[in-house]
Amino acid sequence: MIGRKKKTAMYIIMVVITLVVVFPLVWMLMLSFKSNAEILSNPLALPKSLNLDNFIHAAETLNFVQLYANTFFVCAISIIIELTITFFSSFVLSRMYFKNRKVRSLLYGFLILGLSVSPFILLFPVYQINVTLHLRNQLALIFPYVATSISFNTLLLTGYLKALPAEIDEAAVIDGCSLWDLMFRIILPIAKPVIATIVIFNVLYIWNEYPFASVMLRDVSDYTLSMGASFFKGTYTVDYGGIVASSVMIIIPELIFYGIFQKHIVEGMTAGAVKG
Repeated sequence: MIGRKKKTAMYIIMVVITLVVVFPLVWMLMLSFKSNAEILSNPLALPKSLNLDNFIHAAETLNFVQLYANTFFVCAISIIIELTITFFSSFVLSRMYFKNRKVRSLLYGFLILGLSVSPFILLFPVYQINVTLHLRNQLALIFPYVATSISFNTLLLTGYLKALPAEIDEAAVIDGCSLWDLMFRIILPIAKPVIATIVIFNVLYIWNEYPFASVMLRDVSDYTLSMGASFFKGTYTVDYGGIVASSVMIIIPELIFYGIFQKHIVEGMTAGAVKG
C-alpha cells in the first residue's frame, strides 16, 4: 500500500509536471489575442480583450485549404509506404524461420539503426539524393519521411508480432492458410492496435515536421502546414501575432486528433509488453 504522504507527493509532482506541459499552450493562446506591440512590451500579461485580428490576418494570408490538402496528401502517401515496408519486414523478422539467427539479428539491427541517428543530421545528404534522383515537390518530402520513420515503426511492430503465440501460425497452416492468407487474414487484423499507434505517431510527426519541409520544398503551392508560420517572417520584420495565431490554427486539429485516438496509442504501446 502506498502511504498518504507518498501519494500526496506523487499528486503534487503530477500537478507540477502538468502545469509545466500545459503552460506553453496556454501562453500561446494568450499571445494570439495580443497585438505585436503588446507581445513585445509585456508578453506574460493577460490580453486586454479577445482581439481576433491576428486570426483574421492569418486566415487572409495563408491558404489553409491548400496547406491542409498538401499535408494530408504527404501524410497519406508516406504512411501507406511506411506501413507496407514495415509490415512485411516485421513479419519476416518476427514470424519467419531463419537457419542462421545472426542474419535475423543483423537485419533487425540494421532496420532500427536509424534510431541512433538524428534525421536532421542527414538534411544535406538527403537533399543531395533528391537532387540526384530528380525528386521534387511532395515526393522530395515523402521519401525522407518514409526513410526516417521505418526504424521506429519496426521497433514497435516487430516487438508486438514477436509477442504473439506461435500456435496462431501453426493452427493457420494446419487449416490450409497460405503465407499471404496468414499475413493479411490472420496477423494483420491482430496487429491493428499497434498499427493504429504507428499511424498516429507518424501523422503527428509529419504534421509538425519543419526542417525537411523548409529544405526540400521550393514551390509555395507545395507547402505543408508546418511552413505556414514562415509567411509572417520578413527580411526586416516579424509578425509575431500572425505567427502565434497561425500556429494555434494549425495545432487545434492536431490536439483534437490526438485526443480522439489517445486510447489507441496507449493500447498499441502496451499490447506487446506482456507475452500471453
